[in-house]
Amino acid sequence: MNRFPFPIEITPSILAADFTILGEEIKAVEEAGASGIHVDVMDGHFVPNISIGVPVVESLSKATRLPLHVHLMIERPGEFVQAFARAGAHRIFVHQEATPHLDRVVASIHEENCEAAVVLNPATPVSTLKEIMDRVEAVLVMTVNPGFGGQKFIPQMYGKIRELHELRSRYNYGFRIAVDGGVTLENAGELAAAGCDSLIAGTSIFHTTSPGAAVRQMRQFAIEATSQRV
Repeated sequence: MNRFPFPIEITPSILAADFTILGEEIKAVEEAGASGIHVDVMDGHFVPNISIGVPVVESLSKATRLPLHVHLMIERPGEFVQAFARAGAHRIFVHQEATPHLDRVVASIHEENCEAAVVLNPATPVSTLKEIMDRVEAVLVMTVNPGFGGQKFIPQMYGKIRELHELRSRYNYGFRIAVDGGVTLENAGELAAAGCDSLIAGTSIFHTTSPGAAVRQMRQFAIEATSQRV
């Protein structure tokens, strides 16, 4: 079996972008070959911050050809799936910790013809997703505690990434392994080697002199790391 069944995705998170020139920032990463745009939606309850909502996603869908990956860091995410899907979301991320009805929410995402992704906070074990792994398109490992950009990567999360990768290989699951939080040019290769094929990065892309160059370089480092593994 191919150890890396998916091509590498680099998905810039606009939480770190300059919103006064957001269109230009998105254009730069789009031209550099970004795989999508990651949109963090925060409600100030599930996480200690408030960010953007449905109208911004709708505007983004008109401003870029890239898929929009909408990360719902909110309470009661199931109540908002339809609104974000119809605003233009392509992949919707829902936290395992945010709903007691994860199976129902995943089904509702699919009913809206979107890809479903589930998210694990740093202290949440992989085993909590045992009954849903065969029905999602991505599993996202948070490598920082969600709510704020620019945090330092939690190194213990490498073990969680490897565990997910081993499960995917063993049972031939079809989900991507994504990682979000503290992703940099320095650790992109090691993350890919551990099994990640979807790297979400904000500060290390948008807080540089050339976001486009950062996207290209991060992808190259990740591809080189996977090519060295069998």
